[in-house]
Amino acid sequence: MPDPALTPDEAGAPIETTYRPSEHVDVRATLRPLSRGSDDPAFRVVGGALWRAVRAPTGPATLRLESTTDGIRAHAWGPGADWVVEAVPEMLGRGDDWSGLDVADNAFLRDARHRLPGLRLTRTNQVVQMLVPAVLEQKVTSREAWRAWRDLVRRHGEPAPGPAPDGLVVPPDAAGWRRIPSWEWHRAGVGPQRSDTVMRVCAVAPSLERTLALGRGGPEVERRLRSIPGIGVWTAAETMQRAHGDADSPSVGDYHLPALVGWALIGRPVDDDGMLELLEPWRGHRERVMRLISASGFSKPKFGPRMTIQDHRFH
Repeated sequence: MPDPALTPDEAGAPIETTYRPSEHVDVRATLRPLSRGSDDPAFRVVGGALWRAVRAPTGPATLRLESTTDGIRAHAWGPGADWVVEAVPEMLGRGDDWSGLDVADNAFLRDARHRLPGLRLTRTNQVVQMLVPAVLEQKVTSREAWRAWRDLVRRHGEPAPGPAPDGLVVPPDAAGWRRIPSWEWHRAGVGPQRSDTVMRVCAVAPSLERTLALGRGGPEVERRLRSIPGIGVWTAAETMQRAHGDADSPSVGDYHLPALVGWALIGRPVDDDGMLELLEPWRGHRERVMRLISASGFSKPKFGPRMTIQDHRFH
């Protein structure tokens, strides 16, 4: 559990805490899904420290995390610092129980689990902040989506508070996303279909945040997310993985993931149905298996056959 937090003084001293998990936590591997590309303006790794610019419910905040011999040291600045510090344990995997995941019969997963003992599933407790970038990633390449995210956050966010690295920017809140004019979305390469979806998401932001009270994802959370036009199974899964810490929400409809899973587990590519069939023995832990594969550094052969895109992200 964290130590009692210190109150920041008028000069802007940080709130500090040390999180001492009962098991080893790999900070970078656990929080890697929160990074939207190598030049994400809200995510930075500098030396041994990981920095995040966070739009907390109580305001903007900067979070700095660093692993030490005493635990994981957290510093936070800004109006949202208290909230961010309180969120650190779940952000770093508290409540994410891997004890029921048995990968003994699969050599690849067994080796990955052995090499990644500190991997956890994050739970950020921020639905809209995870949902907006997922919408931007619908039906475009990661490179296009990350460029749009970078451009929009830099133009419409605000500098991260405290002694943050140069260029670290806090993303807009729901009201801020809604204020972005149509020509700015166009300038960032985001078409009306995606920008309209973001508008619909932000219009019901409070109700979406209330899904966190339902636990770590699941069918009811997915149903509520998908009740918004433009939010499909892929977008809901990508959001629940990061916001709720859902351990069983594989991203169906992703162009690359089925082939990656197939090559990793059986040495050949598969489609979405084949991916779900391969993951079925680990139902309840399917996102943990996906994270083991992606965090392992494995990549599918470049000479593999091309696959038809089966994109369910709007359906």
